[in-house]
Amino acid sequence: MSTPEEIQAGIERQREQMAETVDALAAKLDVPQRAREKADEVRGAAVDAAADVRSTAAERPGVTGAVAVGVLAVIGLLVWWRRR
Repeated sequence: MSTPEEIQAGIERQREQMAETVDALAAKLDVPQRAREKADEVRGAAVDAAADVRSTAAERPGVTGAVAVGVLAVIGLLVWWRRR
């Protein structure tokens, strides 16, 4: 048979698990926050792509036009994504 202390410890464990579950559900339901996180992710990818394009352009000056097209494509994708 369980002692009162063991029962109380079990209740506390259940409370902690329920609190974690509620927090996880609340995070999934926070659509504006999830949208901000996704926008930050896309923005970071665009910055990385721009850095790659810049380094390629510095290494190969003949592809400056391609770099410009790439940058415009990234900007166009960002604008399109934000308007969706």
